[in-house]
Amino acid sequence: MKKIFFTLLVFGMLSACNKDDNKSNTSIVGNWKLIEVLEDPGDGSGTFMSVDSEKTITFNSDGTLTSNGDLCDMTTSTLNPTSGTYDATNATITSDACVQTTLGYNYVQNGTVLIINYPCFEPCQAKYQKQ
Repeated sequence: MKKIFFTLLVFGMLSACNKDDNKSNTSIVGNWKLIEVLEDPGDGSGTFMSVDSEKTITFNSDGTLTSNGDLCDMTTSTLNPTSGTYDATNATITSDACVQTTLGYNYVQNGTVLIINYPCFEPCQAKYQKQ
């Protein structure tokens, strides 16, 4: 009886780990749509707010990316298409169009959610959902 219980326990733990790993290791390659932005007024009270936008970013498997909007800021507009590169190891996005920084913008990906951090005095971020 103990052997059966131990076998089931180990199998359950391994199955749970595989499910979590698959969720957190979703590839960044693909299309991402802007869904929310965060602009903090400087007192830590900022929260993500939904946006009505068609702005997208497409991450290609060769390390390049394109956007139908401006990669360099949090605008929701799709009037200024830009392109650039990304480094999945360092979690950074760079574009020659961005004059504010040559170091790139940091991002955090958690499954199907991508958050890009912009250089502001207070937190400002854009949240994208994988399509």
